[in-house]
Amino acid sequence: MALLEAHHLRVELRTRHGSAAAVRDASFTLERGDTLGLIGESGCGKSMTALALMGLAPGHAAVSGSLKLDGRQLIGLPDRDWQRVRGARIAMIFQEPMTALNPVHRVGAQVAEPLILHRRLSARQARSRAIELLERVGIADAARRADSFPHQFSGGQRQRIMIAMALACEPDVLVADEPTTALDVTVQRQILALIGELVAERGMALLLISHDLGLVARHARRLLVMYGGAVLERGSADEVFHRPAHPYTRALLATRPSLAQRLLARREARLPTIAGAVPDLFSLPPGCPFAGRCAATQSRCAAEAPPVTALSASHRFSCWRPVDAT
Repeated sequence: MALLEAHHLRVELRTRHGSAAAVRDASFTLERGDTLGLIGESGCGKSMTALALMGLAPGHAAVSGSLKLDGRQLIGLPDRDWQRVRGARIAMIFQEPMTALNPVHRVGAQVAEPLILHRRLSARQARSRAIELLERVGIADAARRADSFPHQFSGGQRQRIMIAMALACEPDVLVADEPTTALDVTVQRQILALIGELVAERGMALLLISHDLGLVARHARRLLVMYGGAVLERGSADEVFHRPAHPYTRALLATRPSLAQRLLARREARLPTIAGAVPDLFSLPPGCPFAGRCAATQSRCAAEAPPVTALSASHRFSCWRPVDAT
């Protein structure tokens, strides 16, 4: 039995304009010590998937399907039961470090809060542990800086504080949603190295969500490619990056500039792009969500859900065209 199992996960957003599926029939598993990458353009459902795993989907959303942690069904849990899971068993590094921390509370108190709630530590014990965590994630002079407010830290430091909060109770599953957004390359490398080191130390499962393909390639063992709320391709990182099968995966990987392109391109040269834009949730076709943007679109692509083709025991993709024609 996997540590975390999602089967046919669906998140339906109910608005005054009607209902739209932000996540459609997503299925995946996570084992202890496993690293799963989730990639795709902005607006493809990655962050909504993360929020569903945390029991934090918007109030106007309906979550259905199955989501099990150590065999326990999480979908449908009352809020008080989710509160016992969130932060203790499943924790999340949120996407935007500049707004995710509470601006009116000192950072030491924010890191200590889950320890008081879930581990029942005293305020003094929780503060001591919070300082240790801040030191562990590279905050200098942590005993003093624990009494500072979020605005007194840089973006990279805030990201480190968020990591300390997420790891405070040593969760089984860590969800990292764009953990290096708006950080410079050096800090990105440090943050990802730190997350990887801590995951390895504690045997946690990591779900790494990003639109940075190179970052995911370096830090994830398995990959899911998401578009329009649906998983279009899955496999090991090596399989997906070196033998992409779905037209969307191929188009996505083609947009990565090579080093040679960066060195030789003239100022006026254009980088490869995917034609069109991610469709509105209310405009998704009932078939393949990539229909229309895909150069190989056929009439049935938009009308009928494509079959799943297995290329190996772990590598699968959903498309009407055979792999040698995609």
